[in-house]
Amino acid sequence: MLYVMRHGKTDWNAQYRLQGGTDVPLNDEGRRMAREAAKKYKDVHFDVCFVSPLQRARETADIFLEGRGIPIIVDNRLREMGFGPAEGVDHVYEKPDCPAYKMFKDPEHYVAKDGAESFEELFARTGEFLKEKAEPLVKEGKSVLIIGHGAMNTSIINRYRNVPLKNFWETLCGNCELVQIL
Repeated sequence: MLYVMRHGKTDWNAQYRLQGGTDVPLNDEGRRMAREAAKKYKDVHFDVCFVSPLQRARETADIFLEGRGIPIIVDNRLREMGFGPAEGVDHVYEKPDCPAYKMFKDPEHYVAKDGAESFEELFARTGEFLKEKAEPLVKEGKSVLIIGHGAMNTSIINRYRNVPLKNFWETLCGNCELVQIL
């Protein structure tokens, strides 16, 4: 089995600010969400958890898996998509002049600029991770959990569900929502 979960809520989520690679911590609501998810999914078996290096994902993993004895392994390829100069901008969906606006409104024609990461780069690193780490374990019959971020998780979900780039955001999962992929 292969599962993904998005980190708990942060202050930037609450403010509709684009986080990307900015290392924003969970807020109290995000910690509560992780504890509630731990109760809700307590009967779901995991053999291993891979997690983003960003603290909001790591803390979610620690809270969600507390007391279960499941190894938590940080992998840099699971960090959130880099949004370049758009990181920290609020309400991107309402700002056509923002560099990330097209990424959300017309992902098929988004062109990454000024240090932002392209969808191709995101797919390449998450695909490499899946091929090297997750898929071999799943083939062995292991249950693998990935705790990460909105865009990063969506890239993984869409790979397995064959979702076209133009529909990229249709599979975005909510904070602390567990999604079974395989």
